[in-house]
Amino acid sequence: MDTKKLICICCPIGCELQVNKTENGVEVTGNKCPRGKKYALSEIEAPKRYVTSTVKIEGWMYPVISVKTKEPIPKENIFEVMNVLSDVTIKAPVHVGEIVVKNILNLGVDIIATRNTD
Repeated sequence: MDTKKLICICCPIGCELQVNKTENGVEVTGNKCPRGKKYALSEIEAPKRYVTSTVKIEGWMYPVISVKTKEPIPKENIFEVMNVLSDVTIKAPVHVGEIVVKNILNLGVDIIATRNTD
């Protein structure tokens, strides 16, 4: 049996989760709601994270603008995504939610702007 302890980040409660892998499957304890169980299973099977960063922008009063992934991406791809974003330059105007990079690294996730330029 393999056991892992996690702290749920789905809400401010921060439940202390315990995930036990057995030959019969995976058991999650310590969660106070169903979201905690879903989070724990995701963390064990395929951890994902949102990425927030900046990209260069031309034609605006600042040299960079904030962006983020529209959905979480596999944790193992974070540094590759950051590498790609370091080479991206966009042109103003840009609006919140506008796609800056479509389908980054073929992960099926877009990079979107999180700030307006006007």
